[in-house]
Amino acid sequence: MIRRLRRAYGRLRLGTRLALGLGVLALVVFAVVGTALTTYMRDYLSAELDTQLAHAQTAQSKNLVDYGSLQNKKYYGWYYAVYDVSGGTPELRKPETDTDLPEDVEDFTAAARARVDAGEEILRTEWLKGAGLYRLRACEVTPGTVLVSAAPLEEIEDTVTELATIQAVTFGLALLALVVAGRSMLRRGLQPLSDMASTARGITSHDLTDSARLPVRHAARGGGPEVEELRTAFNTMLEHIDESLAVRTEAEQRLRRFVADASHELRTPLMSVRGYADLFQYAAANEPEERDKHLARLRAEAARMGFLLDDLLLLARLDAAEVQTPLRPRETDLVEVVQQAADAFRASHPDHPLTVRPGPATLTARVDPQRIRQVLDNLLTNAAVHTPPGTEVSVAVSARDGTARVRVADAGPGIPAADRERVFDRFYRVDKARSRDRGGSGLGLAVAASLVRAHGGDIGLASEPGATVFTVTLPPAGPPDLTDP
Repeated sequence: MIRRLRRAYGRLRLGTRLALGLGVLALVVFAVVGTALTTYMRDYLSAELDTQLAHAQTAQSKNLVDYGSLQNKKYYGWYYAVYDVSGGTPELRKPETDTDLPEDVEDFTAAARARVDAGEEILRTEWLKGAGLYRLRACEVTPGTVLVSAAPLEEIEDTVTELATIQAVTFGLALLALVVAGRSMLRRGLQPLSDMASTARGITSHDLTDSARLPVRHAARGGGPEVEELRTAFNTMLEHIDESLAVRTEAEQRLRRFVADASHELRTPLMSVRGYADLFQYAAANEPEERDKHLARLRAEAARMGFLLDDLLLLARLDAAEVQTPLRPRETDLVEVVQQAADAFRASHPDHPLTVRPGPATLTARVDPQRIRQVLDNLLTNAAVHTPPGTEVSVAVSARDGTARVRVADAGPGIPAADRERVFDRFYRVDKARSRDRGGSGLGLAVAASLVRAHGGDIGLASEPGATVFTVTLPPAGPPDLTDP
């Protein structure tokens, strides 16, 4: 039974539970107040009755002394008994009327005896047989004479019962009104919570599979500071979910583009390898003098595909840098690395004059020299591939604000503004019509940016017609030997 009640209580709404709890608390308060009030009223009326008994017996005692009778000093419904106690044992005098005593006078005799023994007035409450509940008082009239009077407590009990009934009805109605009004007020006060629940249910009606935004917010007001705090936390959570969905959607879109581009880029060399393999097989059987040429092309396509796979593997390892890092950092002189990259560029691209700008004699940074060299080779190659022959290219090393900076600039046509934000995306090409043999796979700048970020640095781009500058920032840099002009 208790378990069923608990389950039923658990299914109630919060406002109903609070209203019931408030009702139980009010019921306890009403019970305490009602009990205290009823007890006080009974004690007060009993004290008044005792006072009335004392005053009445004072007048009755005087009447007994003066006239030897209680006539004209009696109260309706009261009982009176006069005892002679001169011999030490109470002896009842003959009552003046038949209505002066109840059927059983044993309680009166006991009260008179107690008065003799105690030597002072006796007050006690007794249930008189055939009469009901009475208040008895025994006092001495004259030496050797004791008067015992009994006043009924029926009116007091009726008054107390009526008071208790009035309290029960009043408190019951007040409790009912409190529960009903309290439930209504609590429901209005908790309405913002219900609105938040509706907002949360509204989220489930949206398809979040491919959504980059969560078009649900809780904009209602009211409910007090606590509800406002909860509302703020709720909306902050929605903002966080919204940002997470945006990041997830962007990552999924980038993954789809990456898979599509990778598949497309790998399909071309694979088809070339298959075609040159067929040509090699045909030349081996029919034109032996063409065999070496086809074999060289086959190897070139396989090497190109190998370079592409190496770049993809490097990017994958950089993306998982928290698991494993492809970097082996050590103290490295960036000026020396830049000079090596410049010498290699001059040898491989003689049609692009390269200038190394003056800078510090040495500049030390904790980097992986092989990967930084790869970054520089990619940036210099990008400048050569996307500018016409004869375009000047420059590279400079400097130290500023505790960081090392390498600037690779060219005087080419520049990068359109619409493409600058995406030049570091994987497989992205500014010139879509450029062949892959000349334009590359579109991974060079993506690899360079990922390697720089893996070092804790940053790579920036500034471009306009006649000037394109890539700036690599690597923290921190050691103090240069010479002041950077």
